Formats: sequence, structure tokens, C-alpha cells
Amino acid sequence: MKLVNIGFGNTIAADKIIAIVSPDSAPIKRMVQEAKDNGTAIDATFGRKTRAVIIMNSDHIVLSAVQAETIAGRIDKDIPQE
Repeated sequence: MKLVNIGFGNTIAADKIIAIVSPDSAPIKRMVQEAKDNGTAIDATFGRKTRAVIIMNSDHIVLSAVQAETIAGRIDKDIPQE
């Protein structure tokens, strides 16, 4: 199992990630609010602005203060290129 740093010493399992999206669109904001209401949101921002929303295959939503592109780069950097 490969772990990916999502900022401030927090890591998540890379193989459990479905998508990494920007939190700016209205549908994503609604998804985050529903996850907070349901108790399936995990806030890993340490009080900072949410810059990436990570959708997990366990129906959890992880909020990160690190840009989505940065997290995706951290995942891709350890995958061997063909």
C-alpha cells in the first residue's frame, strides 16, 4: 500500500483515491457539505483554506490545504513510467 502526503504530515492510501478535484465548483461544494452532514468528511486542512477535495472509494471526502496538482504529482512521481 502506497501512502501519499496530503499536507501537514497527513497521508492517505493512494490505491483508495477515486478523484482529486478543486473545491471551487458548486457541485463539489454541495458534495463536501453533504459529507460534513453525514460525518464522512475528513478535514486535514489544519484551519487553512481547502485547495483540494479527495474522493475516496469508501465514500469519504478528504479536504486538503495542498493544491490538487501537487497531490497528483506526488502520486505520479513514484509510479514507474513506461
